[in-house]
Amino acid sequence: MKLIKNFSKKFFQLYKKENIFFFIIIFFLFALDRITKIFVINNYTDNKIFINNFINFDLTWNIGIGFGLLSYDSSLIYNIITIIITIVILILFYTSVGVEKIEKYIFSIIIGGALGNFYDRLTLSAVPDFIDIHYNNFHWFTFNVADIFITLGIIAFLMKGIFEK
Repeated sequence: MKLIKNFSKKFFQLYKKENIFFFIIIFFLFALDRITKIFVINNYTDNKIFINNFINFDLTWNIGIGFGLLSYDSSLIYNIITIIITIVILILFYTSVGVEKIEKYIFSIIIGGALGNFYDRLTLSAVPDFIDIHYNNFHWFTFNVADIFITLGIIAFLMKGIFEK
């Protein structure tokens, strides 16, 4: 009973004025990610685009998690990963309601990126990655704008934890 009471209390906190701003941040980051992916999908499907000596646009379809990890051809594994991602996003939303302002910014960045990739998993059955950073023949994992938001949010969260103590 206490769990339900706690959940309903946090659920209604979502609608507080201070939380609406963070929903706007989440929506803006989600939209920015969608715009970049739509642009790349519509314009660069078959071509590798040379930007400079360190960055190319090269569209690849990721069925795994971040940076192509856990990519399998099994729909069962894909569905299990999607369910886990859903749970993580819901936990992030739930947790972000009762934290201080700086943590809300950090959670907003992570959630905005996570929702961008989650949307792709549901609608495209894969996540379009297209940013290829490299030096000579060494290539980092191909990623997208949502991955940048998630990574920056996690780094900010870790840095806050380190400097807070």
